[in-house]
Order: sequence, then C-alpha cells, then structure tokens
Amino acid sequence: MSSEPISLSTALASFDALWSPRIVTRVNDYDVRIAKVEGEHIWHVHDDTDEFFLVLDGELHISLREPEGERTVRLPQGAVFTVPRGTEHRPYAPSGAAILMFEPTGTPTVGDRHDEIPDHVDATTGHALTT
Repeated sequence: MSSEPISLSTALASFDALWSPRIVTRVNDYDVRIAKVEGEHIWHVHDDTDEFFLVLDGELHISLREPEGERTVRLPQGAVFTVPRGTEHRPYAPSGAAILMFEPTGTPTVGDRHDEIPDHVDATTGHALTT
C-alpha cells in the first residue's frame, strides 16, 4: 500500500472495468475498495461480515431480502449504507455510479453464497490499484 495520499478521482480514472473493485488502501485487516458500477450485480450473501457502501458519484440502489420482505434502498451521492451480515442483497446502478466499500481483506465480491455469476461481474477479492 502507498505511504502517500491517494486521490480517489485519480484512482477511479485509472480503470474502466465495471463491478471490478480496486483496493486503494488497507486499514488493519480491512480493504478500502473503490469500484465503478453500472447495471446489476448479483444476489449474494456475506455470511460472516457486514458490507459498507459509500457512493462517491452517481446513485446506487441495493435490493435487500429481509425477514420482513424485500425492499430497496436508494443511495445518492454522498450516502452510506451497511448491509448486515447474512442479508441477501443485490446492488445495482441504473445510470452508473462510483462507490467505496470497506470490508475484511479477502472478502469475495460475490459473497459466500450467490446466484450464477454473469460475465459482466468480476468474482474477486479486489485488485491492486495501479495508478
């Protein structure tokens, strides 16, 4: 990881791949990841960890399957939301977005359980940032 400040706008400009997060830094045993997203991700669950989202640009929607039923949260630019561990969810960005996620190092982007992974979704634990 860099010992210098990291510009998130420069980091986001360094790649074009959608749903393919880059690790910008680590905090203790957690990755700070950024991603460009557009369209739908997949329904998935992280059994042992919460998943934190911060919308840097655009708007992100997250559908949730909760005991009370299904609902969708809408996150405009600057909004944060944490999906609780064990909650099935599906992020999507109808018009595109840039997001920051905070999760334990090694957490797969498709969770521990998930639907079939389409070609546009990168099943990864994050890629190193190369700027």
